[in-house]
Amino acid sequence: MNQLASPDLFFADTAAQAVFGETGPQPRFLLDSNAFKVLVAGLQPGQMIPVHPESAAVYHFLSGTGTMTVDGVTHVVQPGATIITLNGASRGMKAESQLIFLAAKSENVAQAEEE
Repeated sequence: MNQLASPDLFFADTAAQAVFGETGPQPRFLLDSNAFKVLVAGLQPGQMIPVHPESAAVYHFLSGTGTMTVDGVTHVVQPGATIITLNGASRGMKAESQLIFLAAKSENVAQAEEE
């Protein structure tokens, strides 16, 4: 049986890590480094993340339903859906029901080149 080097990187129930806020998402970082971030977040019905450009990322939906808009194209999301966005793509989200998602993001390439 394989074990991870750090037990802090194993989450038996990732959705249980989600925190819900009254005014919007309260992301909980499971890994937060300069080069790579992994977070879980929850949205209550009707809450949204406004459309904004960001670095390349993968979004995997764990529970609930809603929509995610990427570069003007709106996708219906539900448990098991995965959306991959490229660096600089605009994206936003709206929850129809209580929505939980996992996101993994690389460092913003343009930002890294400026530093």
